[in-house]
Amino acid sequence: MAENEAEGGAAAEGAEAAPPKNKLKLIIMAVGLLAVLGGGAATWFFFFRHGADEHHAEAAPPPKPPSFVDVPDIMVNLAGAPGERVQYLRLKIVLELKEEKQIEAIKPTMPRVTDIFQTYVRELRPSDLNGSAGIFRLKEELTKRVNAAVAPVQVSAVLFKEVVIQ
Repeated sequence: MAENEAEGGAAAEGAEAAPPKNKLKLIIMAVGLLAVLGGGAATWFFFFRHGADEHHAEAAPPPKPPSFVDVPDIMVNLAGAPGERVQYLRLKIVLELKEEKQIEAIKPTMPRVTDIFQTYVRELRPSDLNGSAGIFRLKEELTKRVNAAVAPVQVSAVLFKEVVIQ
């Protein structure tokens, strides 16, 4: 009997030790389940919730496409040092406007725009137009000058159809 009590006592100790392990497993599973549910909710919030916003965006009218105005072709000789070979620049330019009704407002000022472009471009040197950075600077300068000439109308961008240096 003493042996049975010893075995029973050991079994009782094992039974007392087992529930804390089961509670620990239960807590770990609960935390894992909460993490999975929280991750799923966050995923839905960030990815699928925006799909509902798109339905509201579709109800808005589509943006108007920009309008374009051709500028007469420009061909000038570039400034160079005396004795250097003369180089020429030919530009085909288009002005981008936000609305089509601005085209009629710009047409009467087109001679002024051409004059401003001609006088600015004539002062350029071939080295001013090297690479894409040179063309980008030219585009910025022409945009700034055309906006000053056609104010209060605003030109969104100066676009190049053709840039040739000979």
